[in-house]
Amino acid sequence: MHSRCSVDAVLLYDRLTVAAGMNALIVRVGDRLCALPIELVEETMRSLRIEPTGTSEFVVGVAIIRGRPTPVVDTARLVGTSSRGGNRLVTLRVRERRVALVVDEVIDVRALPAGELPPLVAGDVVRALAALDRELVIVLDAARIVAEVPA
Repeated sequence: MHSRCSVDAVLLYDRLTVAAGMNALIVRVGDRLCALPIELVEETMRSLRIEPTGTSEFVVGVAIIRGRPTPVVDTARLVGTSSRGGNRLVTLRVRERRVALVVDEVIDVRALPAGELPPLVAGDVVRALAALDRELVIVLDAARIVAEVPA
């Protein structure tokens, strides 16, 4: 389990990354595009068997990924949309913690310049908004998602 100090350091790093612009993995979740800082993405894969746990409203269960039990988060619930099947997983890693996000499609890795990342007043797991090819992109606070999933 992380100490509060290390979680705060990771969240500060994520905020600085957004302020400076970032390379992001772009994924589709329902009818929305989302961006995840590429340096926190460990891998993408087809969906695996998920064992339900009922530990949180966003955690749908646990999957065995590379031999390790990994919490699986319903990204559609996080961003307030409905999934189109959630047939892909994106594994995020912050220090020794790992979480898999259910997404509908992995699209591309793109650079999001700082000028396209206006800060939000509030947003829990939403760090900022951006525009990409005339479509709204929700920049997710990947470090916060990993930090808030029960260990």
